[in-house]
Amino acid sequence: MRVVTNTVSNSIVRQIQQLGTQQAKLQNQVATGQRIFQPEDDPTAVGRVLNLESEQRNTAQYQRNAERAMELSRTSYSGLQSIKKVSDRATELGTLGSSIISPAAANAYASEVNQLIEQTLQLANSRFRNDYIFAGTAVDTPPFTATRNVQGDLTGVTYVGNAQQTTIQLTESSSISPATTGATNTGLGDFINQLVALRTSLLANSPAGVSAAQTSLLASEDVLVSSLAEHGGVQTRIEATQTQLVGRATDLESLVSAETDADMPTTIVRMNQAQTAYQAALQSAANLMQVSLLDYLK
Repeated sequence: MRVVTNTVSNSIVRQIQQLGTQQAKLQNQVATGQRIFQPEDDPTAVGRVLNLESEQRNTAQYQRNAERAMELSRTSYSGLQSIKKVSDRATELGTLGSSIISPAAANAYASEVNQLIEQTLQLANSRFRNDYIFAGTAVDTPPFTATRNVQGDLTGVTYVGNAQQTTIQLTESSSISPATTGATNTGLGDFINQLVALRTSLLANSPAGVSAAQTSLLASEDVLVSSLAEHGGVQTRIEATQTQLVGRATDLESLVSAETDADMPTTIVRMNQAQTAYQAALQSAANLMQVSLLDYLK
């Protein structure tokens, strides 16, 4: 004959508590869809998840870098396109001024070229997010300084930026330079000075001088066209990298979900089993606790 003791009672209570804890955990998993809440739930999986989340943060940073690189390349491209339009018009004026024309016409063309000079200087010293676009890495100061005569007309510019390019990391193993090269930047200064030479020749009504200036302008236009083509290639590369990064982010999210998400059908079955076991344990404990010494003495 055996009588229920405190030891047995304590054991029953512990078992009920364990079943209750298991039931609560499974209910939480069903409610949230997650199977890991504490490191001790699955230490090995938690280690893998931490590595995956670190890679996710790196990928997100690379995506932001790619967006920044694309912005910078597009801004540079837009500025170069605007300067190319100035070059096209200056070439037209050079063609008109290379033949014998009246002094009044020559002065009119020179006046328009003067406006093109000021427009180009403004474009060459343009900024994006407070950084000068065509300054290399010396983005805090205007890259082109101008000299002017007593009338205020621009007589020449000097490039005071540097020949370095901003480099932006796109992945662990690759980076890109989305800004213009040092050769392009100094070429912009040469282009402005060639516009000044064109204006001077038009004011002098010198067809030979105009023709010489036009030849130099055509050479500068080649630099602009080459730089525009280069930026097109840069943007294509950035777009391809962005596509890869989006796919990578999606894959990482799937891997994290595979580690942390609960298998809902299995978890629901286990929760129902835990609830049944918990109710049965409560009922058994209630029946057992009602047994006393008097029950055995009868």
